[in-house]
Amino acid sequence: MRKGNIPLCVRAGMRRVIFVCHGNICRSPMAEFVMRHLVTEAGITDIEVSSAAASSEAVGQDMHPDAKRVLDSVGVPYTKRRARRFTSEDYENCDVIAVMDSWNLRDIRTMTDGDPDGKVALLMSFAGDPQGIDDPWYTGDFQRAYHDITAGCRGLLAHLEERR
Repeated sequence: MRKGNIPLCVRAGMRRVIFVCHGNICRSPMAEFVMRHLVTEAGITDIEVSSAAASSEAVGQDMHPDAKRVLDSVGVPYTKRRARRFTSEDYENCDVIAVMDSWNLRDIRTMTDGDPDGKVALLMSFAGDPQGIDDPWYTGDFQRAYHDITAGCRGLLAHLEERR
């Protein structure tokens, strides 16, 4: 079903992707909006995108202001949102669960009883990089996070289109 750490099976019909980071206020919402932008630009209508947190620390909060500033600077549209925690329904309903770092990978695998369907992968693995994306909440480098997220999203979109 999988090659390395990349899910190979994607259901026919609507394809669902969820991005997960620690709090769902920096990396995963940036990835959600970057991916939506890429999908829209490509004229693709059968990919649904969302995001969630591996923890409940920031539930209810909007995206971090510095993440918004980066998206504004590159013309990626976004909407007001509220951070939420990843659920078992997310696991059941999504084809790909793209996480930002090894901590998120561990957390989501724990929450999904080991990822029995092989849906969970590091976002950067789709860009051919086995590393995670550093959390700009700690590094302050939202521009670097955006760069890595964009590379991962482009790779993920190519992956989804190859398996269409």
